[in-house]
Amino acid sequence: MDFKNLKESRKVEFKSTFGKEVIITLVAFANTRGGKVILGLDDKGKVKGIELGAETEQKYLNDIKTSTYPQLLPHSDTYEVDGKTILVLEINEYPVKPVAYKNRYYKRVKNSNHMLSLEEIVDLRQQSLDISFDAHIVDESLPDLDTTLMEKFIEKVNSKGRISLLDDMATNMTKLKFIKAGKTTLAGMLLFGNHGYSIHIGRFKAEDTIIDDLLIKAPLLTALEEAMIFIKKHINLSYEFDGSLERKEVWQYPLDVIREFLLNAVVHRDYKHSTDIVIKIFDNRIIFSNPGTLFGKLTLKDLEKDDYISSIRNKIVAEAFFLTGDIEKYGTGFIRIRKQLKELKTATYKISEIGDFFRVELLDTRSYDLEKDPVKESNDLEKDVRNITNDVRKDVRNITNDVEKKISLSKNQILILKSIKKNRKLTQENLSEIVGITLRNIQNNMEKLKKMGALKRVGSTKGGYWKVLVKLK
Repeated sequence: MDFKNLKESRKVEFKSTFGKEVIITLVAFANTRGGKVILGLDDKGKVKGIELGAETEQKYLNDIKTSTYPQLLPHSDTYEVDGKTILVLEINEYPVKPVAYKNRYYKRVKNSNHMLSLEEIVDLRQQSLDISFDAHIVDESLPDLDTTLMEKFIEKVNSKGRISLLDDMATNMTKLKFIKAGKTTLAGMLLFGNHGYSIHIGRFKAEDTIIDDLLIKAPLLTALEEAMIFIKKHINLSYEFDGSLERKEVWQYPLDVIREFLLNAVVHRDYKHSTDIVIKIFDNRIIFSNPGTLFGKLTLKDLEKDDYISSIRNKIVAEAFFLTGDIEKYGTGFIRIRKQLKELKTATYKISEIGDFFRVELLDTRSYDLEKDPVKESNDLEKDVRNITNDVRKDVRNITNDVEKKISLSKNQILILKSIKKNRKLTQENLSEIVGITLRNIQNNMEKLKKMGALKRVGSTKGGYWKVLVKLK
């Protein structure tokens, strides 16, 4: 092994001595794609060597084993370089994840270790055990689901011929895993029930000017159709005549592409988060944002290739849309989109991950300035909510007297005012997420703030904004 030309990377780390950071790195490797910790090199890769006694190497391996769960036992090798001893500890990606070091979980990002969030811990566990999140049982049963919608679903599935369903509703719902042990799974509730998740669509003339919006709270099968109707209402439609008797409709964006992005949002979103799917329609672009970054080992770069392997968070929901013919084949959506947009040459798309959101921008290349790229605006609402949450909670820890002494405010009221100061277009739902209290508590606090003269609503309910009337530090 050529130690002198090695560099630290996603799969290689240098350490001059053995300690807890070595074990943390091995845990991060085990939770990602494996890697090597090389003991005896400084952070620049210079050979320093380590002292190894008769039992030292075995002691290191025992320390690693006893402080990790599931227990890790890396492969170890010693080397002599310029008369100095180098110890290499190598671990493969562990099959049952996540692995912990003293009840803390880590992953490898580029050449550093990062602690896993609770959501990432759950996701890793699901992936390693091949568990679908939407298979979890909720506290409803078959009678709580929309019978008419289920009948339409079965009829559509049978018409596609990908599976043959029987006349018995309970048998069909159990076979498709919408019902388990007599209770509804999350997938069944999402498709046919009152699940509580929303799609929020707005038509914007400018970043701060909304001219129409719609909040859709319906079973996914119905919500998709309602979303398509609203989007079609707010994008351009023209007609072409090719010499035949019938005129040809030409939409600003291919409807198949829009539907594919909608399906992607509802099928692959992370339902551990209650945040809405947000769709913003502008004159020259549509932005789709859904909670949940890419699942498993899938990366943004993978989606730009034609041979990527799809990783599915909600397998039962995905299977349902496959059976209805809405999804042609797993992992081919972006391939079809690229091909269709390349042929048309009038639109393109960009994908990104912002915080805990996956985002797609569908762009009209005839009027959208790709160089200027105004989509990177700083006041994008869903991005602001995350940034404001971190900022105001950090601020409030240092608050001693943020408001003039003649007004006495609670901690939550200060958080509300500081959040609105940062973005006056925040909704009460946004504030509930930021402050961490219920919507009803937000409403009660805002009423109190208005009576105190600390807060005022300017303009209409939909088009207006909040104004803070007191001085904050």
